Amino acid sequence: MKTSTWTQIRQALRGANRWFKNTPDRALEQAYDAALRIKAIENEHFQGGKITKDSAEYSDRVWSYFNSELKRCLTIIQTRLAEFNTSRSVIDLSESLAFRNLNGSTSRHFSADDDLTQMSHVSQVCQKLDCIDTVMSRYFPQKPKSQPFNQPVESISLVAVKNNSKSESTVPSDEENAPILNRDSDSRNFSNSYNSEKKSLPEELKTGSEMSFLPRSLLRTIGRIQRELNPESEEEVIKNYRKSKVKTIISVRFILLLILVPLLTQQLAKNFVVGPIVDALIPPEENTQIFLNMDFEEEAFMELHRYKERLEFDHLIGLTPLLEPEQIEEKVQAKALEIAEEYRSLGTGAIKNIFADLLSIITFGIIIYTNKRDVEILKSFLGDLIYGLSDSAKAFIIILLTDMFVGFHSPHGWEVILESISRHFGLPENRDFNFLFIATFPVILDAVFKYWIFRYLNRSSPSAVSTYKTMNE
Repeated sequence: MKTSTWTQIRQALRGANRWFKNTPDRALEQAYDAALRIKAIENEHFQGGKITKDSAEYSDRVWSYFNSELKRCLTIIQTRLAEFNTSRSVIDLSESLAFRNLNGSTSRHFSADDDLTQMSHVSQVCQKLDCIDTVMSRYFPQKPKSQPFNQPVESISLVAVKNNSKSESTVPSDEENAPILNRDSDSRNFSNSYNSEKKSLPEELKTGSEMSFLPRSLLRTIGRIQRELNPESEEEVIKNYRKSKVKTIISVRFILLLILVPLLTQQLAKNFVVGPIVDALIPPEENTQIFLNMDFEEEAFMELHRYKERLEFDHLIGLTPLLEPEQIEEKVQAKALEIAEEYRSLGTGAIKNIFADLLSIITFGIIIYTNKRDVEILKSFLGDLIYGLSDSAKAFIIILLTDMFVGFHSPHGWEVILESISRHFGLPENRDFNFLFIATFPVILDAVFKYWIFRYLNRSSPSAVSTYKTMNE
């Protein structure tokens, strides 16, 4: 029995996914093999010492061979270590850096066998990195540097990644001496720092109903001065920067995931799953219903009528010779068949769109449900992004959105959107429903905008509201 095209595509995607997830282990293994190659040359030809021209009596040709082999192995180690650290930060960034839920309970539970397997894998990785660092330290000696905040000196393979800001080992942590590869510790530390950030929000954002004798701007200025005078302010700035960087990476990746995966699901389902099923159930040659609704029928008749008039117009202006009635009838019949095939395809395409869009919505819901931690990070990122804008930028965005969706010219835009949706699903255009929707939905949306401005923006940024009122007037 032959496998379907969709099964083959799914198997190919699974194979590519497995290959990509094995990239860190594969890169580390290649770097480890290159380090063992260097150690083998040292033990066999240089009495276990460093590969140098003075450590053994060899001719220039032999030394040139050993030197080229050393450079080749060192290049492999450096390249594969960079690939190892980069792929680790890309593959499972959200899982390794994601925080716990707000109530302090983890969203995943691992069995004892999984813990033992994870510990064994971490132990093997650490042994290979230690062997690589031992070999590399002979040819790339590390000068002792003063470590801020009493941080320990990192290994060679992790220092390079830390400088490039590509590794997830830069996650802010309260326990700097924790193992780099301990993902559960990283997740716990990020969760604690995220919760502490939420607790350290300005008091007026959390308890807006409480009144103060001092202006909020003065209170924020005093708080900023206190933070700058704090002896640990530099460490806090670095931690906040790292935390903000991780939050931005996860949020941007999650936004792309929310956009691209449903779109790809819709297209793949329409072309490879729903499409063949609909074509098999409703063969085009047996489909006697050409028009799905009256709107399609009117469009087809108008197009055929315009074609007849074009033939007559071309004859009158001398572009075509006088046609016999039989010839005109043949041309009109060919055009009618072409129009019938086009609108029959539009009808089946509308049915395909319904099921493909349904699968796309289900995929979107699954992504939201299975990535609750990423949703929380995205909400925090969008909150920081919105409330971090200047007052004039906030006012401009509010005016732009309100004028676009609830302003004077918004009914025309909503009408175009509703007509496009109806045509996408093959539904007849209902003018009464369109007018009712345009008369109610923008009003509800306008009320939501005003409530958000009054309830939240007026308390967190009164100057932005004042700027908005001034610009709106």
